[in-house]
Amino acid sequence: MDFTTRPELAGTFGMVSATHWIGAQAGMAMLERGGNAFDAAAAAGFALQAAEPQQNGPGGDMTLIVAEPGREPRVLSAQGPAPAAATPAAFRALGLGHVPGTGLLAAAIPGSTLGWLTLLVDHGTLALADVLGPALAVAEDGLPVTARLAAVLERMAPHFRQHWPSSAAVYAPGGQPPAVGTLLRNPALARTWRRLLEAEAGAAARGAGRAEAIGAVVREWTAGFVAEGIDAFCRVPQRDSSGADHAGLITAADLAAWRPHYEPTVSLDFRGWTVHKCGFFSQGPAFLQQLAILDAVPGFGEGALAPGTEGYLHTVLEATKLALADRDAWYGDGPGVPAGELLSPGYAAARAALIGETASLELVPGSPAGRTPRLPDLVVRGGFDAAGVNGLGEPNAVRALQEATAAGGLPAADGRARTDTVHIDVVDRWGNMVSATPSGGWLSSSPVIPELGFPLGTRLQMAWLEEGLPNTLAPGRRPRTTLSPSLAMRGGDAVLAFGSPGGDQQDQWQPHFFLDVALRGAGLQEAIDAPGFHSVHSPSSFYPHEHQPGVALLEGRFGADVVEGLRRRGHRVGVAGDWEIGRLCAVARDPATGILRAGANPRGMAGYAVGR
Repeated sequence: MDFTTRPELAGTFGMVSATHWIGAQAGMAMLERGGNAFDAAAAAGFALQAAEPQQNGPGGDMTLIVAEPGREPRVLSAQGPAPAAATPAAFRALGLGHVPGTGLLAAAIPGSTLGWLTLLVDHGTLALADVLGPALAVAEDGLPVTARLAAVLERMAPHFRQHWPSSAAVYAPGGQPPAVGTLLRNPALARTWRRLLEAEAGAAARGAGRAEAIGAVVREWTAGFVAEGIDAFCRVPQRDSSGADHAGLITAADLAAWRPHYEPTVSLDFRGWTVHKCGFFSQGPAFLQQLAILDAVPGFGEGALAPGTEGYLHTVLEATKLALADRDAWYGDGPGVPAGELLSPGYAAARAALIGETASLELVPGSPAGRTPRLPDLVVRGGFDAAGVNGLGEPNAVRALQEATAAGGLPAADGRARTDTVHIDVVDRWGNMVSATPSGGWLSSSPVIPELGFPLGTRLQMAWLEEGLPNTLAPGRRPRTTLSPSLAMRGGDAVLAFGSPGGDQQDQWQPHFFLDVALRGAGLQEAIDAPGFHSVHSPSSFYPHEHQPGVALLEGRFGADVVEGLRRRGHRVGVAGDWEIGRLCAVARDPATGILRAGANPRGMAGYAVGR
């Protein structure tokens, strides 16, 4: 490309890419202080909790992939599981057929903050006081409200005033949400962080080393004032998306009993690259299934199936539908997932053979090892809803701009996109890499705990209440999370870390970026800037789990010939704004030269990369 929206950064010292400039700068500050990629990622993560409370928070969830030279990448799973009282029977007793998308009932055990603390203890070099400094400054001194945050606060203010007064106290003081450009502070969150730092300082004063001092902070979170505050707040019923008030299920005992843990990645070789993802407790392997299916399509990536062509988009959309159908039938945090078969070349070839010249309007999970697939009961929305299919819990919808043909039947809309997740990628001069996707604990999903200054997450809405499914709700089981960071290797070296917000779209936008890099050698910023697209054919992971068969959304920069060609093939195409689809961050390292690179998403005017 002759032009990119911003430069692709290059240097040899360190690179940080994040979905908000505050996170990128906080991470870079740690590298300049002498810290490593893990210190930088944690600082960025904490800063984003303060800077983008509509996107993530201390009470949310996270998955990340860490890579160190000479070691295999590993997943740090900070996706909290269901608490001990969270059973399908408990929800049925309340007259509920789904886990609500908002409120206290949907809270998994919060994992994001513990995940950052775990990363610091195991891989970092700096004290928590250093790493938390930028975030604390945002909470205490404030940050000018962006247009996107102001829109969320304006939308939520009536609900806050009527049902969640503790949220109104922070985000609609005096009954009115703060306007664009005004400073938003969170004194209660600042006090929570200062109390945690007092635990670290107290332990250090008693002679504890760095790791032991951070361990004192972990204990304060899991068995001290944080756990006590969460327990007490969850005993008080709060309004949720069911239309009723319900108390929460999490207790102090749940918080005391759980910790983040490491586990192997799941990986796939694709044309000289090895792509690593989180395991089948997440939707991450759907990325790998798409690659495997596409690799089995004759001529994929060339000629009529070259990136950007009608044939390419059609083939990718159909492969996506097949992979996500397998996600909904087979993925979950439990035994018996046919992982090897789902990623095998023979299975991928059989799935690729199902891709025809026209769009499929069916959900078609496969039968790995001859097993019979079973999908949950789903809500099918007949007419396309331009506002998207997700509930309040994570409104990641991208709205269609142009009215489609009569055959498509898609209405016009305003083109705005909303995302409720953040992403961070870091690489340092020693070759350490981190790809992290924190989310949950959104201000729109659950009321603020007044003593702590943050809400809980609502990740349990991704689990099913039907018995016998791989993703059936169960105590101690992680809901099948959409959080899905990515890391790629070549020749045994970690060379690319990338990821995106986007809920169910995370493992669509990311493969599209990767394929641009892998198939046509695109630069990071060039691939991020490329026109985006995705399918909403598959069920939403979010309450109330609707899906819209055959629907695909494309950015307006695709040519009319591509749009009309897809419609002739039977796709129900909606056209979004020119810069609406995709939220990628990426960093890279060339092992031969030591040159580091970074790019960041221009969409939404918040993402940024920093480095030298």
